[in-house]
Amino acid sequence: MENELLFRQAEARDLDKIVKMLADDPLGKTRENYRHPLPKQYIKAFEAIQSDPNNELMVAVLEGDIIGVLQITFTPYITHQGGWRATIEGVRTDESVRGKGIGTKMITWAIERAKTRNCHLVQLTTDKSRTDALRFYENLGFKATHEGLKLKFNRC
Repeated sequence: MENELLFRQAEARDLDKIVKMLADDPLGKTRENYRHPLPKQYIKAFEAIQSDPNNELMVAVLEGDIIGVLQITFTPYITHQGGWRATIEGVRTDESVRGKGIGTKMITWAIERAKTRNCHLVQLTTDKSRTDALRFYENLGFKATHEGLKLKFNRC
C-alpha cells in the first residue's frame, strides 16, 4: 500500500463503521447486532472505553477511510513484579484490504504502543476455529503458551 496508514483513537462518529467491521466475520455475524440506529449498548461501551485511560479503541485510517480497528487494554498486575500487560482484542480489517498487510501493521503498531506504556508483555486471544488468525499471530511472534478459558453469561 503506497499511501500512509494512520492510527488514531476512535471517535463517536466512527462507531458505525467499527461495528460493521466486527459483524462482517463468520463469528461476528452470530454475536454482533449491526443495524441502524446502532443499539445503545454499543454507545455505552464506547463511552466507557473512552473514559478509561487504560483502554484505547484505535482505528486504522487510509486515505480518510477507516479500514481497521483494535482495542488495547492496559492492565496492572501484582505478578511479574507489579508489571503491566497489554491485551489486544477486537482486531478487524475491512474486507477490501484483507491480505494486503494492514493487519500486520496494526498489530506491529499495537506492540509498539504497549512498549511506550512500559508493558512487559502483549497478550491476545482468538477463537480456536480461526486457524488463519492463529497462524497470523504466530507469524508475528506470538506463542500459544497458555490455555485460555471463558465462562459466558446469558444476557438479559
